[in-house]
Amino acid sequence: MRRLVIDTASRACSVALFEGLECVAAFHEVIGRGHAERLVPMIAQLPDRGLADCISVNVGPGSFTGIRVGISAAKALALAWNVPCEGYSSLGLLAAFARDKVGDNPVDVAIQGGHGEYYFQPFDAHGNALQPAQSLEPEAAAQISRADIVVGDAADALVGMKGHGTAIDALPDARKWLLIGSVAPLAATAAYVRPPDAKLPGAR
Repeated sequence: MRRLVIDTASRACSVALFEGLECVAAFHEVIGRGHAERLVPMIAQLPDRGLADCISVNVGPGSFTGIRVGISAAKALALAWNVPCEGYSSLGLLAAFARDKVGDNPVDVAIQGGHGEYYFQPFDAHGNALQPAQSLEPEAAAQISRADIVVGDAADALVGMKGHGTAIDALPDARKWLLIGSVAPLAATAAYVRPPDAKLPGAR
């Protein structure tokens, strides 16, 4: 089965095409902003313009705009190709990436969020989330972080505040999707964790 993976939930923009368990083509760029402009050209450069039997997309938490771009593109392609669309967690993917590097150890994931906060979630040695993802002030995240391994683009700062541990600086990457393994897919619905800053016109 061929799977298209889309990941735009962070400063990185990436796509990957899998044939079974093999990644046959991929693109990954750390762009900061501009996911809407880069995503479609990336997909178009994949074999058969990314045509796949199913689509997986990063649903967050992460960048509000990036998440919306990725999910919108994934759902549009799924509708056009008449294929299923599934979601996966940015924090779960990073936890799996860390365990792939350091073995079966507990891992805390910390990535940059809005207003200087971190999206934070702890995982056990088997990759199971120990509690729901939270958006926390850095000091609050440091107080509850227990794992010696911290992964994410806020890992260095969090380890520094804790005063101990090993940081793995990483961003979500579609090429690493296979590391999620047997984790059940999520609905292709945004997992924002914290409410967006933008308000609808006329909202009370």
